[in-house]
Amino acid sequence: MELAYYSDYAVRLVNSEEPARNKDTLTSVDAVRALFGGNTSAARRATDADVTRFRAVRARLRAIFEAADGGDETLAVDLLNSLLMEFPVSPQISGHETRKEDGRPDWHMHLADHPSNATAGYAAIASMGLAFHLTEHGADRLGLCQAPPCRNAYLDTSTNRSRRYCSDRCATRANVAAYRARKRLETDRSASTGRTADTSQESTTTADR
Repeated sequence: MELAYYSDYAVRLVNSEEPARNKDTLTSVDAVRALFGGNTSAARRATDADVTRFRAVRARLRAIFEAADGGDETLAVDLLNSLLMEFPVSPQISGHETRKEDGRPDWHMHLADHPSNATAGYAAIASMGLAFHLTEHGADRLGLCQAPPCRNAYLDTSTNRSRRYCSDRCATRANVAAYRARKRLETDRSASTGRTADTSQESTTTADR
């Protein structure tokens, strides 16, 4: 498993809340367990106490995305380093899959779950994954959706650093809104131009009299 994969842990946790819409899906231990995806062994360690702990980590991860999205790379790195120090990882070499060509183990780096509790394990993995993504691609690749009111987090993997939305749905919604705004502006300008022309004609007519 590539280490960059773990950065998705951070995105999933941050996006379990949508502050602008007053929505929060992280309300039960089942919701916590769902964030682990296929890592069922780690998910089973979650308890009711992890709901509050997960929310605290979520706020800190969102602050990293907000700093990066706002162009403050130093703050984003400082906040991420704070999480890395608090929730250290245990890297291991894993070979649980085999290569098709020769049947030998497919050795790769794996981040072992922290044994103390579910929150510590998740936070360690999410933070390290985010750190790998930031150092590999840059802090400006951590973004927040630009389609109001959505402010979901995303990781920009585009070749030209052009991503601005968390999903195709938000991109479409933003494009439609921009199109409608342009059409309204064009209509207003046309109406204004028409009124100006009418006024000019009336002035000319009055002068002729």
